[in-house]
Amino acid sequence: MYINFAIAIIGAYLLGSIPFGFIIAKAHGKDLRSIGSGNIGATNVARALGRNWAAFCFLLDVLKGLIPMLATMFIAKRLLTQSQAQQVLFICLWLAVGIAAILGHIFPLYLKFRGGKGVATSLGVALGLWPYYTMCAFVALGVWAVVVLTWRYVSLASIAASVVFPTALLLVVLLTPNWDFINLWPLLIAATAIPLMVIIRHRENIKRLLAGTESKVLKK
Repeated sequence: MYINFAIAIIGAYLLGSIPFGFIIAKAHGKDLRSIGSGNIGATNVARALGRNWAAFCFLLDVLKGLIPMLATMFIAKRLLTQSQAQQVLFICLWLAVGIAAILGHIFPLYLKFRGGKGVATSLGVALGLWPYYTMCAFVALGVWAVVVLTWRYVSLASIAASVVFPTALLLVVLLTPNWDFINLWPLLIAATAIPLMVIIRHRENIKRLLAGTESKVLKK
């Protein structure tokens, strides 16, 4: 089991490291790192190539987080029916796979560890961690969409979604009868740590938001 998880963690990191935004821009003869914010994520792809390619990049970045989580669930979900200690261990290892994918995106091996902010890949990880994170991910995605449509700041939307996600999970745990903190404490810790990491990655965007110089999206 541990060998399988070790392989899954390494595989998740390598998959997460694939810089789809950089590759898409390079295929069009552009270096994404010298355009706009220099970030390799979907928002900067939109600046370089338009919304359609940005949406495609976003989808690929989400899949980098989703695929490893679903693969791990199907391989080792039988552990969820075992003892309480084994359930907690499985959740910890499952989270390790997801965190590896996110770290791969943020610190990609193929780009000298200079990657994106991890929003889309974190969403993929959350969607794939069924059922614990999935509904909370949809709530956070809804908040993200509302903020983007209202204020047109992707960075602000990502920060707002990061704040909402752990709050939503805490409420779900409290309101779901057969869920308890004893088994799910790793999920609560990760649900705080991952959004915090995403917010930290947006520190330059926060400075620009406060200064009123942050770029908007969805302009005509």
